[in-house]
Amino acid sequence: MSDSWPRRRLLAILRGASEPLDAQELARVTGQHVTTVRFHLDVLTRESLVRQFQQPPRGRGRPRIGYTAVQRSVGYQELAQVLADQLGSDPRRRSDAAIAAGRAWGAKLESVDQPIETLEDAKDLTVTLMSELGFAPERDHASETEESALIRMTACPLRELARTHSEVVCGVHLGLMREVLDRNGGRENMNVRLHPFVEPELCVARLEILAARTGEALREEEQPTQTGEPRLAPSTSRIAPQLRTTTEPQLRSATEPQLRGATDPQLRNADADFGKQSTNQR
Repeated sequence: MSDSWPRRRLLAILRGASEPLDAQELARVTGQHVTTVRFHLDVLTRESLVRQFQQPPRGRGRPRIGYTAVQRSVGYQELAQVLADQLGSDPRRRSDAAIAAGRAWGAKLESVDQPIETLEDAKDLTVTLMSELGFAPERDHASETEESALIRMTACPLRELARTHSEVVCGVHLGLMREVLDRNGGRENMNVRLHPFVEPELCVARLEILAARTGEALREEEQPTQTGEPRLAPSTSRIAPQLRTTTEPQLRSATEPQLRGATDPQLRNADADFGKQSTNQR
């Protein structure tokens, strides 16, 4: 938009209006001639700053043309990059910070009265939570066992951000799920892990019963890896071996045809190592 005070004023009026306004209404508000207002509106329309709408005529005559300001979307991709950079240069530490932020988010949510006593309870609560957040979760009944279950996240609202900032975006979602499960009684007997992009448009949450884990095993999982980096999504003795490690070729293979369908074996290449995955994707 050129440096035009009349057009800036018209745009400000339209942004503050609760409904479309026509040229005559804008002329009355601004004190400009209606022909001048129409000229400025045509310029704003060409620059995609306002949008035209047909409105019912007042009495006889042609329909009126109403105008409304185009709402610019926030640059979430850029915002995520800025936030990720502020969390430090280490992807693992960014993931830890994101998980902590997700837990803080979960702690602020209105308490959900769904006590967790069984795996079925945990599945119901997770599906309810992620449905409310727009993830369109689906249960994967074919992969369920007495000790674990998969929930397919088919519509992540932040999917595009997660492709380049998975350690941040997915870390927040993982922390949120863990906190909500813990608050409803699952702290001692339930864990959730998140497997981002087992398919190009699909992430999977895995719920696991932890009743058989010992204090010694828990303490071991909390130790740093051999590289000195903290674990992001600890594996348990109940996890199949193919879910314990992730390499760059394995992450790439998540888009291969043999992974279509998202049954349990298809997760073999999609462990929740958000830090490594994000680094590879960049």
